[in-house]
This record gives sequence, structure tokens and C-alpha cells, in this order.
Amino acid sequence: MAKNQILTDSDSDDDTPLVARSNGTRSRAAKANGNGKRPHTSDEELSDEDVPLAKRAKPTNGASAKPSSSGSAAASTSTTSRLLKEEDSSDDEPLASQASDTRHIVSPEKIKDESDSDDDVPLYQASANGAGKKSAAKPKANGKAAAASDSDSKPAKTKVPRKRVKKEEDSDADAKPLKKARTPRKKVKVEEDDDSDDDKPLAKSLAAKADSKAAKGDSKGKGKAKTKKEAEEAEEEEMFKWWEANMLGDGTQKWQTLEHSGVLFPPPYVPLPSDVKMLYNGKPATLPPESEEVAGFFGAMLETTHAQDQTFCNNFFSDWLKILKKYPPAGGVKITEFGKCDFRPMYEHFAAEIARRKSMPAAEKKALKAEKDAAEEKYTFCLLDGRKEKVGNFRAEPPGLFRGRGDHPRRGALKFRIGPEDIILNIGKEAKIPVPNIPGEWKKVVHDNTVTWLANWKENINGSFKYVFLAAGSSLKGQSDMNKFEKARELKKHVDKIRKDYNADLKSKLSADRQRATAMYFIDRLALRAGNEKGDDEADTVGCCSLRYEHITLQPPDELVFDFLGKDSIRYYNVVKVEPQIFKNIRIFKGPPKETGDAIFDRVTTTTLNKHLASYMKGLTAKVFRTYNASITFQEQLDKCTPKDGTVAEKLAAYNQANRMVAILCNHQKSVSKNHGTAMENMAQKIRALKYQRMKLRHGLFALDPKLKKKRKNLAEDESDIDDEWIVKYEDETRAKEIEKAQKKWEKDNEKLEAEGKDTLDESVVEAKISKINDEYDRLKEERGTGQAEVKGKKTEENILTNIAKLDERIHTMKIQMVDREEGKEVALGTSKINYLDPRITQAWCKTHNVPIEKLFSKTLMVKFPWAMEVDGEWKF
Repeated sequence: MAKNQILTDSDSDDDTPLVARSNGTRSRAAKANGNGKRPHTSDEELSDEDVPLAKRAKPTNGASAKPSSSGSAAASTSTTSRLLKEEDSSDDEPLASQASDTRHIVSPEKIKDESDSDDDVPLYQASANGAGKKSAAKPKANGKAAAASDSDSKPAKTKVPRKRVKKEEDSDADAKPLKKARTPRKKVKVEEDDDSDDDKPLAKSLAAKADSKAAKGDSKGKGKAKTKKEAEEAEEEEMFKWWEANMLGDGTQKWQTLEHSGVLFPPPYVPLPSDVKMLYNGKPATLPPESEEVAGFFGAMLETTHAQDQTFCNNFFSDWLKILKKYPPAGGVKITEFGKCDFRPMYEHFAAEIARRKSMPAAEKKALKAEKDAAEEKYTFCLLDGRKEKVGNFRAEPPGLFRGRGDHPRRGALKFRIGPEDIILNIGKEAKIPVPNIPGEWKKVVHDNTVTWLANWKENINGSFKYVFLAAGSSLKGQSDMNKFEKARELKKHVDKIRKDYNADLKSKLSADRQRATAMYFIDRLALRAGNEKGDDEADTVGCCSLRYEHITLQPPDELVFDFLGKDSIRYYNVVKVEPQIFKNIRIFKGPPKETGDAIFDRVTTTTLNKHLASYMKGLTAKVFRTYNASITFQEQLDKCTPKDGTVAEKLAAYNQANRMVAILCNHQKSVSKNHGTAMENMAQKIRALKYQRMKLRHGLFALDPKLKKKRKNLAEDESDIDDEWIVKYEDETRAKEIEKAQKKWEKDNEKLEAEGKDTLDESVVEAKISKINDEYDRLKEERGTGQAEVKGKKTEENILTNIAKLDERIHTMKIQMVDREEGKEVALGTSKINYLDPRITQAWCKTHNVPIEKLFSKTLMVKFPWAMEVDGEWKF
């Protein structure tokens, strides 16, 4: 059939209006299937403009893989030095990856002292000096008093990064940046090194740094230390504001001088203890280090779902046999059958190492972290045109087993160890060539100032290139982000003409034009990705241009059912009501002789589609449409749904709802967390605990004057879900928790004092505290069923009513958060927030509605988008 075949189907139907871009036309009728699990994160879509054409290849998992969205939002990995990450936990890492650190450099957990804050003390138990009052102001270093703000008061307008704003403790999990995701479908991704401060609001992190600088100033005797405010201002002034210097880039030269330390390679493999061996046919097998390392990769994953996946196991065993052929077991043992292999001893060793690492003393953890930080320090920054800028994923990817996404055919394959001989280094001509941290010579050193990568290498799974880029907050990455969103905003000027033209082409007599117009309709209205052809060794994921016969089902009279695996093997299932002409076109495109496996748009490719789009606007691609539709939808939803006089919690719920609409539009799904049910139950218990406190205040109020029961009829009724049985259980559990907390604090304090060489606290200290706790709960036990309660602090009607009102507000806020979390359990908010939503929309919305930006953007996101933090409240996408 000729390429420009004339269609014979009737075209007499009149043009009908375009489907409105409302949520109703984008109904999501199903949830992700088993292959749709998205580790939390977000998949950042990076431009290929920085990659030489000759080296652009299809991406896969790896060190440069893009992080996913775990959502959301407001905190980063650690969940968020790695952008994207919605549920960041070391539990998701192979045991070998975690345990191996104990044989080299351990990355200890951050040690925090127990707080003696009264934040968690029930209002009815507040001390006389603190009940119903604000805490006393404390003098700052500069002599000024800092007024402590009530946690329930209206938040002040935030100025970033100087203003301190307390981060909400029970924020939505989706507000946290998701952890780095393996992304076989994506090109390359910038991944930041872990930052232990990522979960803190930016203002608090800067304050901590200011304290540190001030302390150093005193210790060196160089004069008076800077105050926190001065230190914060100094750090802010040091930031290079490239957006104010008109540095948006011209697509050619990216830098003039570039110096860096290269790539940090993982340490060589350290063999397991001689008593830890895998078993073959029930007998210990002595393996050379090269073979033992690969066996350990699988042994560490023994309790994961990967080890139950037949394809994963087959690919692992096939690659391991190749290693065994080169490095055979001692004693002439022949390993030929996977079913006879027992990796349990290895798994138990790795699990024990992880447990040992977690139980290490705080002083040892601190020393190991300092050692690790010192070893990595020189790799974390580079000099770009004389400016110090942070490097992103400076670590070479360690060897391991490829996991992939969904039904990737190569899952379980062995990822080889990367060495200097695999790395191409990009550096300035005058810069000193760095020496690798392990023996070897760089594969090649180039001086290409038209690209932004510092190093690259080719991985062995899919043959794609991996790159080391600057960190997300760097000037080059910031310019790329800002250009991306500015290009999406520019599309506003052309979108009406584009829609008019493709609407007219829906009835074109040329099959190629009609197919292109229909594909453009789907890309515009349904935010589908363009899609590319896939090889046999890649996961069967598709986009708009690569949709096949079986991916769209006609459901008369005017509905189309989309069902296919999209990026990262996430299932896209959507029942869409479309115009009659669209329905007719799909019927034609699926007509005989086409059958299962045939392309629906057989006359359209991503290349020809993007070339057509570029005729409307320079640089316009299908990806720009996705960014544009996500941001414009988000702006419209925020303007429509945000309550003008609502509480901060209500405004945050409206923000998350708008974010959800975009995530649904872009098919950013995640599987329901295995801990979701537990988290919801915990929130319900917190609400009941607040109601318990409210009950005690009510009883205390009526004890002051029984006549108040008639006067305050709204407080006369008992709490609906608080019964005697629950009260007994709650008080007993709370007593036990407080005793345990007191014991742990005493132990931690002594551990700290011992590390500092000071005298430890006597056991009588903790015994006295426990005795006081028991006395309090014995008193509460006596109050059960009496309808009486002792209120500590100011025993006045006004004070008690004020505290009851505060509890009512907290209960209301918690209920809003519960609904918000339940509605977002299957939607990944982080991906769209990081990659598709213009951050200036969020900042302008926060300023307009007096919502602290820290409640929505983590430290990582605020560092990633500094150029967006300076817009005013009137800014609109």
C-alpha cells in the first residue's frame, strides 16, 4: 500500500469540538498490574542535547539511572539527594550492597539525640509554666530575642533560604522525594550523592551549617564568630545566580574551564570469611573471589521476589556459569545445576553484618562516616569556569545483578565491574588529569566543552552509555531545567494553531497525515509519550507512535480502551470517550489486513512527528507537550480548588489533589505500599489519642464547675470511638512506651558522655524518672470511669477551652491528612513535581496562600530549583 494512500472511508461527518481538557475525559479505570510497581521515585526525563549523537544509546539501569517519584514531595532522598525517590529504604537494597560496606567503608546512620521537647506532652498534662502559653524567648547570638511561635499560628510568609519554618512531622509520604529508581527505558539521569540533611527543611540545614562555621571561628581564635543569620546570608550570597546573569545557554559552548577529580570506583571485593560458603548438593563449595562475589549478589537477594523469578534466576545462573568456567571451584567441584545451589549461608552472613552495623556505638558510626566523607570529599565538587559546583553521581556503578523493570528480558544478568579502562573522561585542556582511586589508566581523556558530562562509560547489559553530570542544583542543570519549562510556556503561543491544524487533518485523505493528526491528538489530550521502537533484548514498553493493534480496543459508540505497558513497564489502562472522528480513525487504522502485533500508526514515527512539530516552533517535540499539559493542568487545578480562607492543612490537601490530577494524567502510578495499612491505622490511633486528651480536658473543665455542662452542651457528649476498653489499653501501652523512652535516653546519654570521656549518669537517675511516670499513670488509672480529671497548668475555663480548640484543630488536620494519604496511595506525586511541574507555580502559590514552601519542597528540590524561588505571588504559568 502506498505511503500516501487515499482513504475511502466516508468523511462526511462534520467537525466536532475537541474533547475538553477536563479530568472527566481522562478517567482512569484501572490500577497498575503486578508489573506496575514503581519504587518511588520519579523518572526524570533528561534532554539528549548534551550527549554526542554518535554515543546516544538506549538507556538502561545504572549509576546514571533517573530517580523516580515517590513521591512527594517535600522531603528528599536520602530520599532525596537522589531526586525522585518516593519510598527510600535500605530494605530495598540487596543485602550484599549493604553488608559489603562493613568490609570497606560503612555509611552509618545519622545519630540524633532524644529531644526533651514538650511537643508530645498531652495538653492536659502541660506544666503550669507552659500551659496555654508560648515558650519564653531566647536571646540569639546577636543579642536579639527570638519570639517562639505557636505551632498552630498562621505561618509567616517564607523567604528562602533565610526563614526558618518547622517541618510538619506527619506530612504525606508522597511529599517526600522518592529514592533513585532503576530506569531501563530512560536515557541518562543525574543522581546526587546521599545527603544526611535532605530530610530537613533548607532553613534548618543552613542554620546547622552556620552553627558549625561559628564554632570554627571561635576555636581558631579569628575573632567573633558569625551569628546564624550572618552565616546564612553569607552562604546565600555565595550562590551563583546564573539566572540573573542571563545564562540560559545557546546550545553550543557550555563551559570554558573544567577541573574535577574523575570517578570514584568501589573498593575491590573482599572475600567472605572462610567459614561462610555456599552449598552445592549439600556440600560446601570453595569458590575463588571472582566467582564468590557473583554468587554473593544472588545470595544477598535470596529473600526478595527477584530470587523467585524464573527469568531472573536463569539469567543469573547463565552468566555465573561463564564466570565459573573461568574461575572454577576448588577441589574439582562442577556446578552445573541451579537447583542444587544453596546460597542460604551467604544470606545469613550478610544479614548478620547489617545487624552488626546497625548496632554499632554512636562514636564508631561517627568515625566511620567522617572517614567516608573524607574519602569522597574531592569527588563531590568540580571547578566550572572557576566556580565550585557540586557533582551529581560521581560514583562508578558497582557490579551486581540487573533488576530492570517489569518483564525486562535481561533481568538477573550480571553487571560487570567498571574500571578506569572503561571510562572516558571529559575535562578542561589545561586541567590536571586526575589519578583513579584504583589501579588503571583512563580509557580516553577528551576536552569537549559543548557537552555537560564529566565522564561516561558503556554498560554491558543493554550497551547503553552512562554519564556523570553535575548535581541537580548546578548552574548547567538549572539552565537546562529552566529552558525546559520556558519552552513549555512558549508552546502556549502556538498550541491553538497546532490543535486547529491537527483537528483538520483528522479527516485528511492522506493516511500518513490522518495517522499523524490522531497521534498528536493522543499526545496532546492524553499526555502519552511519543514512544520508540524497542529491541528484542528490551522490555516491551510502548508509547503513542509504537501502539499496536492489541493496545487499543474499540468500545462503541465512542470509547477507546487503552491497555499497554508504558515507560518502566508501568501499565497504562484508560477508558476514554473520544470524538466520533477519532473513533472512526482508529477503526480504520485497525482494519484488515491488520491483526495482533501490527502497528496502529504504521505511517508515523517519533522522528517524523517531532520534525512536523518543529515546523511550528523551534525545538518543539512531543515531550514538550507532556510538560506543557502537566504544568497548565496543575495551574488550572490550583486556581480552581484552593480554598482562599482555608487552613494550611486544607490548602496542602488542595495542592496534593491538583498534583494527583497531573499524576493521573501522566500515568505516574505506584503500587500500594505494604506499610500503607499500618500507616493508616497509626494515624487513626493518633486521632484517638488526641480525642483522649480532649476527653481529659473536658472532664477537667466540668470538674471546675458542673454547671458548665449545660452551658457548654457541645462539649457534653463523649468521644464516639473512645471506650473504657480502649482507654485501658492506651494508657498501659503509653506507660510502657514512656518507660522505654526514658531508659533509652539514659543509655544514649551515657553512651555520649562515655565517648566524651565524662562521668556517666547513675542508674538512680532513670529509676527516678520511671517512678515519676508510674505515679502519673497510676493517677490516670484511678480516674478511669469517674468522669473526673486533673488538669495541670492554668485551671481556668478560658485556658482549658483554648486547649480544647487546639486539639480540635489538630484532629481536623489529621483527618484531612488521612484522606489525602488514602487518595494518593496509588499515585506517585514526586515524578510530576520533579520533572513536569514548573516549580515557579508552586512558589507563587505558596506566596499567594501563605503556605511555607518547605512543606512542599524538600531541601533537594529547593537546591535544584533556586531560580524558581524568586518569583512573586502573581506569577502564572
